[in-house]
Amino acid sequence: MAITNEQRITNLLSMAQKAGRIVSGAFAVEQAVKKKQAVLVLLAGDAAEESKKNFIALTDKFAIPYVYCLDRETLGACLGKEFRAVAALTDDGFAKKLRQLMEESL
Repeated sequence: MAITNEQRITNLLSMAQKAGRIVSGAFAVEQAVKKKQAVLVLLAGDAAEESKKNFIALTDKFAIPYVYCLDRETLGACLGKEFRAVAALTDDGFAKKLRQLMEESL
């Protein structure tokens, strides 16, 4: 059975979590962005519109790219949490690999 691209993405995010290279939750992501630690912000596709709007404005202000990635339940699950609407990768290698996987799924 072939591994889907979504599984590859969740596996990558799980590895980033284990390596301490991802932060999640609104407060932690906001801090990482403001401290210029975030290299790529992930927004769950089903996050609240207000949350999306706020984080897009924040990432624009600090010139940090963002992507829509998974849904809140899946994003949370691969990070060992219940639900997560937003997360941020703090490592260029993980961010580059995630972008590559997301391009393959288009």
